[in-house]
Amino acid sequence: MVMLQDLVRDAAQRLQASSTTPLADSEVLLAHVLGQPRIYLRTWPQRQATHAQQQDFAGLLARRLDGEPVAYLTGVREFWSMELRVTPDTLIPRPETELLVEQALTRLTGIDDAEILDLGTGSGAIALALAQHRATWRVTAVDLSPHALDVARQNRLNHELSNVEFMEGDWFAPVAGRRFHLITANPPYVAAQDPHLYQGDLRFEPSLALRSGEDGLSALTHIAACAPGYLKDGGWLLLEHGYDQAVPVRRLLEQSGLVHIRHYLDFQGHERVTAGQFHGLPGEKS
Repeated sequence: MVMLQDLVRDAAQRLQASSTTPLADSEVLLAHVLGQPRIYLRTWPQRQATHAQQQDFAGLLARRLDGEPVAYLTGVREFWSMELRVTPDTLIPRPETELLVEQALTRLTGIDDAEILDLGTGSGAIALALAQHRATWRVTAVDLSPHALDVARQNRLNHELSNVEFMEGDWFAPVAGRRFHLITANPPYVAAQDPHLYQGDLRFEPSLALRSGEDGLSALTHIAACAPGYLKDGGWLLLEHGYDQAVPVRRLLEQSGLVHIRHYLDFQGHERVTAGQFHGLPGEKS
């Protein structure tokens, strides 16, 4: 029998060359095998793992050493204090995207029954976070992948949220004729030949959720161009984009006639989210 602390220590040493967070990865994987929170490993470090647990942990560790993301190995990822199911059919929610949720929640003051659209929802992370924190908002979330939507619907069920609807289709197609107070999107924004696609977790994530044309701007261009036709007067468009795409995204929003355009910094100091407001034709009602 081997103590838990020894399993964690040895695994972290093996992961040094292939992970930026070897200790955290080791603890998350072992806690997953044990069916316990990570704090259990700190509280009971000298408890012993069974042979079956050691074997299961070794299997997960081998896959992590091959580069598989921890979130796919455990099947879950925390986002905005919500535990979300993720699979290789969905992008792994990242801390940068919480900035988009944060900015969305600061808007629409006084509009209790706001209608929200989340494009390219994936696991449903953005849509579910907004639905959870604004129970009177009505959230519609769209994705092209039926497999991703299966995951999103399971996450909705797990969190018992009734104010979010998931629809299958290409960007705005499923919501033709509707207008929204707020549109959010974390679309693909990586250039087709970006070398980062062949490194780290990105190697295992769905290409459909990452690649966006030769310059990484294809999806952002489409969303920005179409958004005015789906926003209510005074409505907002919030986009997550690459760390070096703020200037072209601002230009896209300006070309679409949006105003009050602002960029927001992620925790690394990069301009990661851009917001713009739509003012409709004279006489148009919100």
